[in-house]
Amino acid sequence: MRQRPTNGRSSEDMYGNLESGRGGSGSGNRGRGLGGGGGLSSSHEANASIMEQQNNDRISELSEQVARLKGLTIDIGNEVREQNSLLDNMGDGFTNVGDMLTVSLARMGIMLERGGAKHMCYLVAFVVFVMVFLYWLVR
Repeated sequence: MRQRPTNGRSSEDMYGNLESGRGGSGSGNRGRGLGGGGGLSSSHEANASIMEQQNNDRISELSEQVARLKGLTIDIGNEVREQNSLLDNMGDGFTNVGDMLTVSLARMGIMLERGGAKHMCYLVAFVVFVMVFLYWLVR
């Protein structure tokens, strides 16, 4: 913001005179007496309207920033809800896989008890074949 020349007076002095009603310009109201208050009133009104306009501009800037932040927080909330839903579904999926592995291991135990070493040899041969095949694909 640009500083106005004060004709040797401090800005506190100038604004203090405006607020108390004792003249705002360097020589505008000197020597006029009580009848010459028209210049002071218009100067005071001009300053007030400038300050009001600046305040309105700042209020609109702040409201735009608040609206952006509100939109951002809504987006974050939606993303959090979506991620929680995905995590819940993933947890359910892992629970189902764990249950399936438990059942499969139980069946393998039953199969090994009934079938003997023959089924175990087939199982080991199958695992070795799958490992070799995967090694061949990756290489």
